[in-house]
Amino acid sequence: MAISSAQQAGALPMFDLPEIPVQPSTRPGQGDYNSPVALSVAKAVGMKPRDVAERIVEHLPPAEFVSQVEIAGPGFINFSLARSYVVRLVDDILTEGERVGSVTLGAGKRAQVEFVSANPTGPLTIGRSRGAVVGDTMARLLEAAGYDVQREYYFNNAGNQMVALGNSLRYRYLEQLGLPLPIIDDDNFYRGDYLIDFAKALVAEHGDSLKDADWSTFKTYAEHKMFDWIKQTLQSVDIHHDNFFNEDSLFQSGAVWDTLAELEQRGHIYSAAEWEGASDEEKAQAAGKAPAKWFRSTAFGDDKDRVMVKSDGVPTYTLPDIAYHRNKIERGFDLMVNVLGADHGQQYRVVAWGVEALGLPADGIHVIIVQMVRFMKDGQIRKGSTRRGVFDTLDELVEEVGPDAIRYHLLARSPNTHLTFDVNEVIRKSNENAVFYIQNAHVRCAGILREAEARGFSDDAANLDLLGEDELAFLRKANELPEVITAAVTEYEPHKIAFYAKELAAIFHPMYDRVRVFHSDVPEDVARARLRFYCAAKVMFARVLRLMGMTTPDRM
Repeated sequence: MAISSAQQAGALPMFDLPEIPVQPSTRPGQGDYNSPVALSVAKAVGMKPRDVAERIVEHLPPAEFVSQVEIAGPGFINFSLARSYVVRLVDDILTEGERVGSVTLGAGKRAQVEFVSANPTGPLTIGRSRGAVVGDTMARLLEAAGYDVQREYYFNNAGNQMVALGNSLRYRYLEQLGLPLPIIDDDNFYRGDYLIDFAKALVAEHGDSLKDADWSTFKTYAEHKMFDWIKQTLQSVDIHHDNFFNEDSLFQSGAVWDTLAELEQRGHIYSAAEWEGASDEEKAQAAGKAPAKWFRSTAFGDDKDRVMVKSDGVPTYTLPDIAYHRNKIERGFDLMVNVLGADHGQQYRVVAWGVEALGLPADGIHVIIVQMVRFMKDGQIRKGSTRRGVFDTLDELVEEVGPDAIRYHLLARSPNTHLTFDVNEVIRKSNENAVFYIQNAHVRCAGILREAEARGFSDDAANLDLLGEDELAFLRKANELPEVITAAVTEYEPHKIAFYAKELAAIFHPMYDRVRVFHSDVPEDVARARLRFYCAAKVMFARVLRLMGMTTPDRM
């Protein structure tokens, strides 16, 4: 390393070596990569950043893939890739094929991505679909980073919502039989037409034999039907889970109460009507209430302690979630990524503290927060409610705009920002639509390869040294894919691949208009080199499209 060499030569004083940042350049004339390392260590060294940069550059070992090193501005070090190295990327891309850009960051490690995790009380809506796309893309990127990845759906089939679902289906079943109907609580009644369809199916299968059954029978039936439906919906956008984890199993196995008992044994749980740091007003409000079980989350940095078991003996969502993450750790996952709605952010901080309180490592738990999606069509915002039976389903949207448009547009912004999904914009077939823009690059490459096959023309003995600066600019961008995958994985920002795909297409399309293969002005040897280049470009677009879970059309 140049810094160590400079220190050993006395050109720089001894200091602890920091992490050395090297990133792709964002402006022309700054080389292909640059590093601000001289600026970051100048204070520790007691020298001007530019002087530090000069001494680092003086001790850089020669590298055949670097053609030039320059110092710019106050002390940035810019690196330009050698033309010979860039040209070789064509054959490297073709050799790596569908694994191009892969890195070994997670080699030998197991990762789990938990996503969707919606209660099975209704069909999958557009709002919930954003977390599905973000989670599946994160899993694909983790696989590209070398992790052994499991995709998990944690379904909350316990609690009052499932009781309401069971009672709602029981009502519809009795209604189909023409029997007296129970009084319903309007706030706890699911009105979706799908329950009428389920009720008709129950009558066809069982007649009136279930007329005296309680809500639990109907809850189980509805749950199974809904999960079959949700799985089919997810498959329509190329999302497949490896495991469906049942919340009920945590209660049936005793894991929830075992977790509470261990937290109590470790001194993290107490019984009281109000938390230990309650104000006088809070104490007055709690007067006469039965005690609840509280977790001392303030010991870990929370602003107040949190209820684990309510005064009626029913646990909050947080306790089974702590038991669930204990289970994940016991299953041997090194990395656990949870994709959650914005309303779960605080809860999962408490879950991580609960895991820590159990004496287990919580540093492998990471959360991606997904903000809500507004659905717009014809200039109108659509609002839905599963309970009221008014919603736009993912099934309907797939039929209207297709899975590729859904996946890209739900991914293409940071998940922690609000998103408006405008159907009219999404279905537009023009370069202003990023889905069309990126996929059309793949289509154009495929068209060139078809033309070559029809002509009996091959890239055999292609001399890649004949490639021009347009092609090399594309290859330099292609060379950034490993860094993009690494950043998306380490920063838990899967939308980075969507940004990159659009940037790659933005370099490709203007180049395509200038770099022809079959033209009377193009010599045969240049045509062979360009044909092989377009073979590599097609591989690149196929790779980024599949990392986003999108298809790779050869025609449009």
